[in-house]
Parts: sequence; C-alpha cells; structure tokens
Amino acid sequence: MTRFVVITGATRGLGRAMTHGLIERGHTVAGCGRSAVAVDELGARYTAPNRFNLVNVADDAAVARWAAQIIDTLGPPDLLLNNAAIINQNAPLWEVPLAEFDRVIDINIKGVANVLRHFVPAMAARGKGVVVNFSSGWGRSTSPHVAPYCASKWAVEGMTRALAQELPEGMAAISLDPGLIDTFMLRTAFDNDAGSYPNPERWAQTAIPQLLALNSQDNGAPLTLAAV
Repeated sequence: MTRFVVITGATRGLGRAMTHGLIERGHTVAGCGRSAVAVDELGARYTAPNRFNLVNVADDAAVARWAAQIIDTLGPPDLLLNNAAIINQNAPLWEVPLAEFDRVIDINIKGVANVLRHFVPAMAARGKGVVVNFSSGWGRSTSPHVAPYCASKWAVEGMTRALAQELPEGMAAISLDPGLIDTFMLRTAFDNDAGSYPNPERWAQTAIPQLLALNSQDNGAPLTLAAV
C-alpha cells in the first residue's frame, strides 16, 4: 500500500535519505528544507505528486501556509516525520551565545510544535495517521558541550508523550532515536570520528520499512531505530 509522507528537514542527512528511499519504494513525499538550492534539486529530481518547499519550521506562519497547500493538494499525511533539527557548536552551556541557543530551541522544539499545530488537526479529523518526532540518544541521556541540543531533544520526548495522550483513537505519536549516524550534525559534535558510524542511506534502508509499519498500537512508545 502506498503512503503519503510529510518530512521536515528533507534536504540533507536523514531527511534526504528517507525522501529518496520512500519515493524509490513508490510512496509520495512532501518535504521542506531551508536551502533553496537543495529544495529545487529535489523538486527537479522528483516531480508531482511529490512536492518540496522552502520552509523554515521555526516560522509558524510559513509552516501554516505550507501545511494548507499540502493538505489541500494531497490531503492529510499518513506519516508525518518531524525530522528538522540543528545542533549547537560544541561549548560549555554558559559559553553558548544567546542567538545560537535560541536557534536550537526555535527549530528543534518550536519547529516541531509548529508542524504539529498545522498538520495534526487534518489527520485527527480523518482519525488516522502516525506522527514520528525525531529525538536522539541525547533526548534520553546527556553529554557535555551539547546542552542546548540535549534540552531540545528532552523536550521533544516530553512533548511527544503528551501528544500521544491527546490524539484520538486510531492515531499514534512516537519519539524516535535514530542512533549515531554520520551526518553533518554528528560531525559538528564528533568531528571526523563521526565517519565510523553508518551513513544516512544505510540507516534509511533499515528504518523505512519499520517506519511504514508503525500504527496506533505503537502510540506513545519511545522508539530506537539504529542502522544494522
């Protein structure tokens, strides 16, 4: 059965790998990202019914416009993947500049809430659909020098569990720790040591079938999907 999937942060890392993997399997993807060049590249490679838009999830008005266009054209998503996130530059918490701290919170927490605010009502009205909010091992544990990122992902865990209690029967909200993946964000924290971990494409090969298999029985479950 083909699915309609919405992915934030679709232009790089895990989002891009999931976009490619899902479309190659015959599913429809609507994605967004903050890079106009990358959005245009995806749009040229994957034509209608797939859609890609330039959207910063921290901008609630932009998310509202995007969601309205997507729902009007393609309907509510079967699977909503809240993947967009950034990480702070390694530093003790007291040395993280205010503007950088705010960007992490605005994208990683408020961005997730903005997307939920504008997509979930249509999914709930239909009475089905799965929401996956991407968390991290640092949403369930901590490390030095990434305190803002840890704070944001702990917030995602709490927000997701509360959302799971609010959704109507037939839906599910799940927090997902994808494990350690060699992405731009991990290289920000681990530098070249990130190269010892699986790349996004390998992770997506493992994760996509499991993401598509999620259903209402998984509601509220904190999930870990590491590459094998």
